[in-house]
Amino acid sequence: MSDDGLITLASNHPVRETMDRLEAVLREKGITIFARIDHAAGAAAVDMPLRPTELMIFGNPKSGTPLMQSRQSIGIDLPLKMLGWQDAGGKAWLSYNDPAWLARRHGVGAEAEVAVAGLAKALATLAAGAVA
Repeated sequence: MSDDGLITLASNHPVRETMDRLEAVLREKGITIFARIDHAAGAAAVDMPLRPTELMIFGNPKSGTPLMQSRQSIGIDLPLKMLGWQDAGGKAWLSYNDPAWLARRHGVGAEAEVAVAGLAKALATLAAGAVA
């Protein structure tokens, strides 16, 4: 984890394929996908350039509710998100918020430690499946 709470992984695929792979893994695991936002398409719609950038918003009440039971303010950071983006050199990346960082940000209590650890493991697995 970095100081900003983001975990960023290099992808072996272009942004669209990375996000397609993420979507497939989420669906396979029965995780609800709330939205897939193509920021580059939005930028193009107003005649502004933006390298490929897509956001996936997803979640599972079983994972998020224990965190909100501890500290409801964490709901501002839920559901979860992963961002696929391309840097200036053409390399694709996948970024997401570290659940432990979110827990510290909101002062989530010890009663939710197991949920935070489980969520961190699940997100790492999802991300690895998308970028590999």
